[in-house]
Amino acid sequence: MVSLGVVGIFLLSALPLLCLELRRGVPDLGIKDLILLCGRIFLLLALLTLIISVATSWINSFKSTQVYLKEEEEEKNEKKQKLVRKKQQEAQGEKASRYIENVLKPYQEMKLKRLEERFYQMTGETWKLSNGHKLGGDEDLVLESESHTSSETSNREAAKRRNLPKLLTRVSPPAAQPTQKKVLDLPEEPPETAEEVVTVALRCPSGRVLRRRFFKSCSSQVLFDWMMKIGYHPSLYSLATSFPRRLLEVEEGWSLQDLGITVDTILNVEEKEQSS
Repeated sequence: MVSLGVVGIFLLSALPLLCLELRRGVPDLGIKDLILLCGRIFLLLALLTLIISVATSWINSFKSTQVYLKEEEEEKNEKKQKLVRKKQQEAQGEKASRYIENVLKPYQEMKLKRLEERFYQMTGETWKLSNGHKLGGDEDLVLESESHTSSETSNREAAKRRNLPKLLTRVSPPAAQPTQKKVLDLPEEPPETAEEVVTVALRCPSGRVLRRRFFKSCSSQVLFDWMMKIGYHPSLYSLATSFPRRLLEVEEGWSLQDLGITVDTILNVEEKEQSS
């Protein structure tokens, strides 16, 4: 399209030259001279068209080369950026895994161990925290000592029987009675329509809130029995009112009304400060 426009411009510029030649050589101008003049003009136009087409193609190729180089450079930069981002992600992942392995995991294990120790202290099963003894390790020594002791005892008993006129029977001591674990038994919860009834709510350290109804004449010990039954031992936790804050203490013979619990009350289960 551009070359056609250039050819048209050169044709228009060649018309004045043709008119000038025709004016100067009208008397002597023949058909042969006219053909030669037209041939020169067409040759000039062909040469100019060739030059313009070559120049245009060279310019286009130069532009395409520049665009290709620019695109290639952008692609290289993008690859470099992706490589850098990948290395950064790998470094961050390795750092996070080291943090989990060296810091977070030991902390969680230590926290779980503390919770387990506190749970066994509350339930009175501290023997589970010990390493125990290996079974069968000292069986031979125990058997040898028992056989040696039994032989000595039999010899002594035989000597006594020879000296004493009557046989003495050994009285075995009475077997120790197993201690029964105290079972917490809370009084039956009164209905809502009953008189002289208060609703007590316990707010636990975990955020859980438990509610139960009691008669005002109930012993104050039922509150601590209730707290122990839900998993909070009185040796580690205490009860306190919300506002104004006041610690509740068990007094023998005191009822809930004597403690000042005459209306619906919320009590906080607080952890006692561990003495070092």
